[in-house]
Amino acid sequence: MIPAVNYELYMGEALAEARSAAARGERPHGAIAVVDEAMVARGHDRVLETDDPTAHAVVMALREAARRVGVDRLRDVTMFCTMEPCPMCVGALLASDVEALVFAVPNRADGAAGTMLQLAEHPSLRRRVKVVSGIRRDEVEELYAASARP
Repeated sequence: MIPAVNYELYMGEALAEARSAAARGERPHGAIAVVDEAMVARGHDRVLETDDPTAHAVVMALREAARRVGVDRLRDVTMFCTMEPCPMCVGALLASDVEALVFAVPNRADGAAGTMLQLAEHPSLRRRVKVVSGIRRDEVEELYAASARP
């Protein structure tokens, strides 16, 4: 069972992060890490800014969450992100023991939480991340449609 949290509220915060990324010329992807109804970290794509191909929104939020919580295993975290994460980001969620993933829109290019691949809940893997999708989907789709870098 995925922890009861205010999906709409936290996806709104992920949207704010995505808008911030778009304003900086990055892909408009945002992520929020939540523990017990508290936002512990925020992130947005910073690939161009940092010249780091791994600086995706989910990875940035995971890094900040680990620093703030002070542990390398984020068992109580629910990660909210605007777009379904790629294989690298789902791998990072799994390696961090994140409990749940909530995303707005499927990633039809390389989504790894069920759209193109199923890594998040793959039966052969030792770890799994619970998944919820479609939260505030219309708003996120509008943002991506308006952006030159979906």
